[in-house]
Amino acid sequence: MLTDPIADMLTRIRNAARIKAEKVDIPASKLKLEIAKILKEEGFIRAYKVIKDRRQGILRVNLKYAEGEPVITGIQKVSKPGRRVYVGSQEIPRVMGGVGLAILTTPKGVLSDKVCRRENVGGELLCHVW
Repeated sequence: MLTDPIADMLTRIRNAARIKAEKVDIPASKLKLEIAKILKEEGFIRAYKVIKDRRQGILRVNLKYAEGEPVITGIQKVSKPGRRVYVGSQEIPRVMGGVGLAILTTPKGVLSDKVCRRENVGGELLCHVW
């Protein structure tokens, strides 16, 4: 049993990008699906889809490459089960000077850092992507 399924998702994506895999399969959940949706909207992955199976389903993420190099050069979990990190709307960090992306879970759902600043909402800082 996994204690941190989001960290597992991020590690699978990081490892697949390092070996330049076309796609990566991850056990699906609603939170992982929302994270994949944000990564797609921000241009870090090509596509994602949920494949039904007899259990929870599989989230298939198609990675994106530019000139043979992965678009995702780094992905890091911030909030962990033993140490949750919460930020207000004014304290949301800019990842790599604004080039990267922070993903937060807020009362309005899972949102990117840009949307959180626009909506003036804070929450739990899940991860950084650059």
